[in-house]
This record gives sequence, structure tokens and C-alpha cells, in this order.
Amino acid sequence: HTITNLTFYLTTNSALTMASAVQHIEPGPRYSEAVIHGKTVYLAGQIADDPSAGIEVQTKQTLAQIDRVLALANTSKANLLTATVYLRDMSDYATMNAVWDAWLAPHHAPGRTCVQALMANPAFRVEITVSAAIP
Repeated sequence: HTITNLTFYLTTNSALTMASAVQHIEPGPRYSEAVIHGKTVYLAGQIADDPSAGIEVQTKQTLAQIDRVLALANTSKANLLTATVYLRDMSDYATMNAVWDAWLAPHHAPGRTCVQALMANPAFRVEITVSAAIP
């Protein structure tokens, strides 16, 4: 009986502690721009401000959005853990990579995946989501 009660107590308290440790940045009705749990921040997919721009400008704007949201979480691109890049068309890969390489903090490349994907709005050529450690 005592072990059962102790297990219930620990499970209940752990769940409460974990739930209270989650912080939402710029929450909306469907998603938050980022969620912090522990010392890790998980960003929602970031897109450009101007969907009519070409891939170079859209990538720059998307990365600027990532910088902005990471700053809200008190971290930066130097602490990236993972990145997933969604391209509307893989023919944009080289141009996106050139902008990415210029933006990336030296010697701090995250684990990265890049895939071609249908976008919710076909005007967007790139969407990027990242996770980062919070120092």
C-alpha cells in the first residue's frame, strides 16, 4: 500500500512539475511561435514576411524571424540543436544554402534536414523550424 501511494504521489507531482515547466512564447489559438521546456526551446515553422519575394529574400526574412524568436527565449543561433528546412522546390536548394551558410554561427551547425514540401500557402518558398538549447 505504501509503495502504491508513493508511486501515485511521485507520478502526480512529476506531471505537475513538468506541466508547470512549459512556457509558451507568442501563443495563438492553434500554435505558439515557440515552446520552452527545461533548457530547450522548440520553434514553430518560421516563414518570410513577404511571400512575393524570391528564395534569397524569403530565406533571409525567415532566418531573421528565427533570430527574433530565439532572442525571446534568451538564446541564439549559436545554440541550435536541430533544424528542418522545407522547400517548395528543390531547385532553390543552392540559393537557400548560400543564405543559410552566411547566417549560421561559425562552428555551430545544427543537425539539419531539408525536404521538398507542399506549402500551406504556395507563395512561400521556404519554411524553417529549429530547436535550440537555452544556456
